[in-house]
This record gives sequence, C-alpha cells and structure tokens, in this order.
Amino acid sequence: MLFDRLRRFCVLLDCPELDSPPVFSSGEAVSGRVVLELSGEARLGALQLHAQGCAKVHWTESRSAGSSTAYTQSYSDQVPFLSHRDTLLAAPDNGEVTVLQAGKHEFPFTFQLPETLATSFEGRHGNVRYWVKAKLHRPWSIVKKAKKEFTVIEPIDINTPALLAPQAGVKEKLARAWYCNRGLVSISAKIDRKGYTPGEVIPIFAEIDNCSTCTVVPKAAIIQTQTFIARGAKKQKKSVVASIAGDSIAAGKREVWHGRALKIPPVGPSILQCRIIRVEYALKVCVDIPGTSKLLLELPLVIGTIPLHPFGSRTSSVSSQYSVNLDWLRMVIPEEPEAPPEYSSVVSREESAQNLSPPCQDELSTSLGSFFPYIQEFRYRPPPLYSEVDPNPTSDSIRPRCMTC
Repeated sequence: MLFDRLRRFCVLLDCPELDSPPVFSSGEAVSGRVVLELSGEARLGALQLHAQGCAKVHWTESRSAGSSTAYTQSYSDQVPFLSHRDTLLAAPDNGEVTVLQAGKHEFPFTFQLPETLATSFEGRHGNVRYWVKAKLHRPWSIVKKAKKEFTVIEPIDINTPALLAPQAGVKEKLARAWYCNRGLVSISAKIDRKGYTPGEVIPIFAEIDNCSTCTVVPKAAIIQTQTFIARGAKKQKKSVVASIAGDSIAAGKREVWHGRALKIPPVGPSILQCRIIRVEYALKVCVDIPGTSKLLLELPLVIGTIPLHPFGSRTSSVSSQYSVNLDWLRMVIPEEPEAPPEYSSVVSREESAQNLSPPCQDELSTSLGSFFPYIQEFRYRPPPLYSEVDPNPTSDSIRPRCMTC
C-alpha cells in the first residue's frame, strides 16, 4: 500500500528566521511547500491544499425552567477570515493515476492573506486560529492529511493621535459603616497616553485624599477583559495581568504618586475589530476602604504591536501637553501643595553645565542618539503660544493727531 511506503508527509512554511515559529500579518504572502518522501514507487490520485482561518466561540449555561426542571443552553458562533484552496498535484484527465518514484518530492505553494484579519488568540470560550492543511488522495484508500498552524498578528500602531492622547479621571466615594458616614475618599489619576506595547512601563500620576476616619490602601492593576459574543449573548472573563500596591494612608492624610511605575508583561495585543471576540485592557486605580466597597477609577488602554516612535510622536506630545494641564485643573487641587526641591540639591554644577551646553557638530555627525536629550528638552519647554507684550509700542513723545485739524 501507499502509506506503507510513505516515510514523510508534512507542510512546511517559509519563515524569515529558521528557528522562529511562522508569524504573518494581514496582506502578506504566505509561502511554503508540501514535502512527500516515499520509500518506493507509489500511485497517487491528487494532492490538495486548503488554507483556513476563523474565529470560533462556544460556551454553555445552565438554566432552570421550574423547581424540578433544568437544562443546558449552548451558545456558538463562527466568523471566517481566510479560505484558500489549491491543487498541487492534479489527477490526469484520462482518469489514470500519477506514479511517483521513490525519494523526496516537494510541492511549493503561495497565497495572499486578506487585508483585514484578527490576531491569533486562545481563550477559554473561544479562539482565533489559522492553518494550512494538505490532503493526499489515492484511489480506494483513505485520505492522508497533514496540518500546519501559523500565527497572525494584526498590526496596531500606537503612534496615532487617538492612542497618544493622555487619559485622566477623578472619582470620590463616601465611606460608610452601617448607617454612619466616616468621611470622603477621593482619587485623581492620569497617564501620559492610551496606547502601549508589551514590556513598556506605565508611569501613573495620582493623588489620593483620605478625609475619612479609617486607613485606606491604594492599588493599581492592568485588567484584561475577554468578551465572547454569540446569538446576542455575551460571556466575559476578566483577569489581572499586572498590579502594584501603595502604602497605607492614615485618616486625614494624602498620598501622591509621582509616576509610580507599572510594567506591562508579555501579553497579546488588543482585539477590537472581531465581531464575536474582543480583548480589551484597562488601567484600574482603586482604593480599599474597610467596611465598604472599593473606590475604583478606570482608564482605558490599548495594547499595540508597533512601539512608540520618539521622533514621530514629539509634535503630538508637545501639542497635547496643554490639554494635560487643563485636565489637571479640573481635578482636586491639594490645599497645601508640597514645594519642589531646589535644583542645586538634585543636579550638581558640573552636571548642570554639561546638560545645558549644546552639542558640538562632531557629536551630531557621529550619533543622532546623543542629540535626543535636547529634543526631549524642547518637549518639556515648548515655545509660548502668544506674547502679552506689544511688539510695536507707541512712543510717548509722539503727540496724538487731532482729528478736527
């Protein structure tokens, strides 16, 4: 039989790096080959290729129709993204079979991915998968199959105005114990932008005012929300991917976070364009209040695949700096703000002279990275938008002209 002579039958995909798994993006060309290795002469019918990609969801829920009647409700849905068929070895028109000699035979193939796809995903109630399957036919015999899965990453560029915009918010809550009010707890927080990539650090700026009579604890966490949709029903699964905790705040005290760092672990990017599966992220800053529910402030996040470009985003950062300041004016302003430290106590005279001196021409020609700190310096010191001084003042020595003369 044929399959006694079949030593190897597999699908191989061409990858830029030999040791890396096959990863592609929407719109790219996928190429590879089907390898067929025979130990002897074999007669074949056809060799077919089918590339597929789809999103699937499925879950069940227990329902009750009475005191003694229960049943299980099932929810399922599917969205296709890719379907490509090709015949790598066709049967002759006269109805005969193709005879292959012993040895190794390779059948190359290539196909184009659609322009719009969803990122590969594996969840508890659904998944997004892509694969290539080869089928080897022979008359009066079973079909031999070989399958190779590959990963698709839909690009999300965080260098866009919507994802570079800062996020801020304010929340407050009245602490209660039974029917007694224990005071007000408020929180105001902001982050410099909405879009981040895995491995980046999110600096959190927050103020927590504890005007209650109990001790509270501030916390921050990145929450991943997986949403599965089928037949008008939704199933959600939330998980904490990273978190930090602050120090306890005594009654009547205030805690300030000056850019508390929260690092994003290796997580999958956001999935926002799929009809039945969504993966969303949010930064939640909360305050644990004893005896009552948490005070929770949520700021939306988008986890992208294209990291921040320092030069391309400079203009957006400068223009958005004014909106950040305006947003903070609407927040809770401390009654007694702390005075900033003296510049001399932070930076020595030698470092100050070195940092303020402009770079020479040789340094600029050797490396552009050395000039980057001066570009960042301009980011935090933008030029004035207008001048309150009249550039052409009127002289006092000029006598005003009489209109009746």
